[in-house]
Amino acid sequence: MLIAATFKLAAQKSIDAAIAEVLPATLKKHREFVSLPNIASDKEGIMKNYEWVKKELELQKFTVKMLESSTLPLMLAERTVSKKAKTILFYLHIDGQPVNAANWDQPDPFVPVLKQQDREGNWSAIDWKNLDGAIDPNWRIFGRAAADDKAPIMMMLTAVELLDKAKTKLGVNVKIILDPQEEAGSEAFLSTLDQYKADYAADYMIIMDGPAHPTNEPTLTFGCRGNATCSITTYGAKLPQHSGHYGNYVPNPIFTLSHLLASMKDENGKVLVDGYYDGIEMTPAVKALLSQVPDDNDDIRKGLVIHDAEKVGNNYQEALQYPSLNVRHIDTSWKGPGLKTIIPEEVTAYIDVRLVAETDGGEQLAKIKTHIEKQGFLVLDRAPTDEERLNNQKIATFKANGFVNAFRTGMEAPIGQKLRTAIAKEFGEPPVSIRTMGGTVPIIPAINTLGIPAIIVPMVNMDNNQHNPNENIRIGNISQGIKMCMTILTMELN
Repeated sequence: MLIAATFKLAAQKSIDAAIAEVLPATLKKHREFVSLPNIASDKEGIMKNYEWVKKELELQKFTVKMLESSTLPLMLAERTVSKKAKTILFYLHIDGQPVNAANWDQPDPFVPVLKQQDREGNWSAIDWKNLDGAIDPNWRIFGRAAADDKAPIMMMLTAVELLDKAKTKLGVNVKIILDPQEEAGSEAFLSTLDQYKADYAADYMIIMDGPAHPTNEPTLTFGCRGNATCSITTYGAKLPQHSGHYGNYVPNPIFTLSHLLASMKDENGKVLVDGYYDGIEMTPAVKALLSQVPDDNDDIRKGLVIHDAEKVGNNYQEALQYPSLNVRHIDTSWKGPGLKTIIPEEVTAYIDVRLVAETDGGEQLAKIKTHIEKQGFLVLDRAPTDEERLNNQKIATFKANGFVNAFRTGMEAPIGQKLRTAIAKEFGEPPVSIRTMGGTVPIIPAINTLGIPAIIVPMVNMDNNQHNPNENIRIGNISQGIKMCMTILTMELN
């Protein structure tokens, strides 16, 4: 349903005008909300955030209840339109990343600051009273969780408020889950999947987290990569040795490991492990979908300050469709300060594998292990014995850790088509549709367990400093996000 056709404000104001009218009040509430510390490890703080949101949700006619988990309770809010209407489960999180106030450009990350940017790109604080006048959409609010994830919560609350004022009926039944530990791995939410599966039952799931495309255009993300990790350790002498006494005699395990790692990828970045890309088809249809994302690959390269990108895909979006193999850290035996002229006794590489929908984490790790064996290594899951060291030239300890598989909803799925159509009508152009984003959200197991078609609707600005000091939300993104929520809430999905 097109909102403009049903939005019955007394003076027939446009949606944008209606949003602009309530924006000062929304921003003041957002300021109040961000002022509540919300670190997942602080139960008292999380409960105060819950109390604040519960009051706001109940004002919008939601039924709110708390669900017990293995750690912190979760909040589930529901508003039913009719038994015949489709139900969308909206996922948001109420916690924020830990802070080190010394690294912020303001005294307290939980005392939000309104700022404007000068021509040189510098940010300076301005008085909150400026919200009573003309509001610049490029002003920003700085504070922990200002964007991640309190801004989307405020967008949703304001959208429902506006629709109610206009006496516009919601097109869907709404369930909202507020996760208290997303930034710490979502243990609370994931522990409740079996016990509260009926409470979470829905036709579709929308995850309101993460940043929109750098263009700040309305964005839909249909999946994200999973993650698997492992470590590989190679060995030299049993103890560190003096490089003068034993250089040219004792093998250095760093070189052994370097040769092994080099055998896994070619100079263009393509993984050489047998079967690593099995099941992935970059068809003309898929390429056409990916090409519609308005990336400027040259700008991406320049922003990263790299001469050239790897050649796994022809561009950034294509690269995300393949599993990666990344060495994230290498650790030798020496842990003290300074450099020592020693030949280390062992070296460990820590590897992460970003997974796509076609790949299973356990299978990818098994392929890496098989590759190591094919390079002539005795592969163990423990440190070698003295006898094994004496009888085998190349030994590696391979330890596979846990993994989270990827998820991806088909871009032509009914919910995707409905969202694209509704957003295109309301915003005048189709949203940026991203097949797979590069990162991994911790609730992927919930998506896969609940079996609900899921789409990520990211609404905050890309440069929000998520998880970092000086986190911020652009005010223009709040306005746009409110409009996005109104569009979603008034869709007819039957």
